[in-house]
Amino acid sequence: MGEQSLSQPKPQPPSPPPSPPASAASPPPAPAPAAAAASTSTSRGTAAAAASRPKKAAHPSSDSNPPKKPRLTFTVPGRPLSFAGEVGAAIRHLRDADPALAAVIDAHDPPVFQCPHRPFHSLVRSILYQQLAFKAAAAVYSRFLSLLGGEASVTPDAVLALTPQHLRQIGVSPRKASYLHDLARKYVSGILSDSAIINMDDRSLASMLTMVKGIGPWSVHMFMIFSLARPDVLPSADLGVRKGVQMLYGLEDVPRPSQMDKLCERWRPYRSVGAWYMWRLIESKVPQPAPAIDPLALPATDDQIMLQQQQQQQQQNAIQMIDPLQMLPGMG
Repeated sequence: MGEQSLSQPKPQPPSPPPSPPASAASPPPAPAPAAAAASTSTSRGTAAAAASRPKKAAHPSSDSNPPKKPRLTFTVPGRPLSFAGEVGAAIRHLRDADPALAAVIDAHDPPVFQCPHRPFHSLVRSILYQQLAFKAAAAVYSRFLSLLGGEASVTPDAVLALTPQHLRQIGVSPRKASYLHDLARKYVSGILSDSAIINMDDRSLASMLTMVKGIGPWSVHMFMIFSLARPDVLPSADLGVRKGVQMLYGLEDVPRPSQMDKLCERWRPYRSVGAWYMWRLIESKVPQPAPAIDPLALPATDDQIMLQQQQQQQQQNAIQMIDPLQMLPGMG
C-alpha cells in the first residue's frame, strides 16, 4: 500500500479552465492529451524515484542487526565488597532480610574482602591448590614461587617458560601443568586479560573462565568472591555452603544445588556475604579436639583413644568443607 501511494499521486480536484481569449479559435483537442500524458509520465517517474529512496533507507544498518554470537557485556553489577562501606551495607541488608542469618552475623566478626594478587596470579594459585590438602598445596605453591623468583614474577610468559618437567619437580602433576599452560596461553593470545576479567560481568566471566582447562564452576565462584570481591555470587554446588544452609534453616537433608537459588533468594544482592557466613557457621560446628592429657598422669583407655580418633576424623572432614576459607587469599 505504501509503495502504491508513492507511485500513483492522488488526483487533485479539477480547477476551472481559463477562459480563452476572444480572438483565439477553439484549440485543437490533440495536444492537450499529449501534454497531460507527458505530465503524468513525469509525475510517475518522479514518484517512482522518490519511492526508491525510502526503500534503501528502510534497510537496517549493520549495527542494528542482532549479532549471531552473544557479545560479552563489560559491566560489573554492584560495587565490589572491597570498596569502603560495602560489607557494612551487605550486613545491614542480610540482617533485615533474614532473621535466621542475623544470629550467625552477631556471632562472628565481619568479613574482609581484599586480595593482594592480580587475577592471573589468583587463577594460577587456584589451579595449584586444586584437590590437595591445605598443607600440601601451600608447600607446592611456595616451591612454585621460588622457581619463578617471587610473586612479582608470576606472569603468563614466565609460566609458559616452565616445562612440565620443571613443574613436576616441585610437585605439580602433568595434568595441572597443562592447565597452567592453557591459562597462560589464553592470556598471551589476548583471549583473557586482567583488565577484561575485572570489568566483565558475572555471566560472561563464568563463560570465559570455564573455557580454561581445569577451571570449573566452583573455581570460578571462589575466584569471583575472594579475588574479585563480587557481591552477589552464590556457590550453590559448594558442600560447605549447602551444609550451612541446612543448619541455618533446620532442614532435614542437605539441599541440592538446584534448590539453593530459591533458599537464598532473600540474600540478594549480597549472596557472596551470605555464603561467607555459611562457611563460618560450619566452622563453628567443627568438633574441638579433646584436651591433651599427660600420658604419665592418666593412661588412656581404648575407649578414650577411639573417641579421640573419631573427633579428629570429624574435625578433618569439617575442615575439608571449609577449605575455601583457608586456600584463598583475602579472607578475614
